[in-house]
Amino acid sequence: MVGSEVTTRPRLEEQCPVCGDRVSGYHYGLLTCESCKSYQCAASSNCPVDKAGRKRCPRCRFAKCLQQGMKIEGI
Repeated sequence: MVGSEVTTRPRLEEQCPVCGDRVSGYHYGLLTCESCKSYQCAASSNCPVDKAGRKRCPRCRFAKCLQQGMKIEGI
């Protein structure tokens, strides 16, 4: 298959590199969970991003996704 990207099915025990939850698949080039694939900040763009608080600030979660290697071109 020329020009297509081959990806393998993620193992459910793998952890999301952004928040630590279980991964659900590849999102914009990075293996993440469902919560870490979508993004805005009411604070000063410095919110903690972990499994417990990842849903509080989509913008800060998105910034951490990019820091971990998510490809912005895929969005």
